[in-house]
Amino acid sequence: MLHPVPAPVWRSTRKGALPDPAVPRRAVFLDRDGVINTVVMRGGVVSSPWTRGEFSIFPEAVDLCASLRRNGWLLVVVTNQPDLSRGNLAAEELEAMHAELQRRIHPDAIEFCASGDDSDRRRKPHPGMLLDAAERLGIDLAASWIIGDSRKDIAAGRAAGVHTILLATPYNSAVREEADAVAASHADARAIIEADADTAPKP
Repeated sequence: MLHPVPAPVWRSTRKGALPDPAVPRRAVFLDRDGVINTVVMRGGVVSSPWTRGEFSIFPEAVDLCASLRRNGWLLVVVTNQPDLSRGNLAAEELEAMHAELQRRIHPDAIEFCASGDDSDRRRKPHPGMLLDAAERLGIDLAASWIIGDSRKDIAAGRAAGVHTILLATPYNSAVREEADAVAASHADARAIIEADADTAPKP
C-alpha cells in the first residue's frame, strides 16, 4: 500500500523570526540516519527507521547539537527519505520522528527528499537540500560543514562547497578517504569543527 507522500518542502523549526538572509551565517548540516539516530539493519543492509518505535536518537548527537548551538552554529538536518515514495514509510511516522528531532535536537530547519529518483536535485549526492537551506537561511556555505555517514553525504557536501566530516561506522570504511575529516565519535566531530580557526563561529 502506498502512503501519501508529503511535498519535500523546507520548513523552519525555530519559533519566532528567521535569521536575516542578508547576514551570512555558518551552519552545520547533519545527515539524519546514522548521525542523529541509529540505523536499522534489514537483511544485513543499512536502512532507515520506518516507524517511531525504530527511531532512536543518539544521546551523543543531542550533546553535539547543544554544543554547536551554544557556539552560534545554525543546524540543518538534510535527509533522503525515499521510503516515503516506496510505500515503506507512512507520512505520519515521518512527522512523528521529526517532531522528536525538534524536541531534542532543536534544528533550525529540516530538509528531506522523498524521491527515489537519483536525478532529483534535492536527493543526495546532489546538493539541492543544502543549497535551498543556504538560500533561505542566509548560510555561508564556504564556512559551513556537513556531518554524514555515507558517500552520498560527503558528495553532497563537496558539491555544495562545505567542509565534510565522515562519522566513522563499521559500514563506511571505504568512504573515509573521500571526506575532509573523519570523526570517530560525535565528540570528535565537534572538536574538528571547533578547532578549525577559519570556520570557528565568532561570539
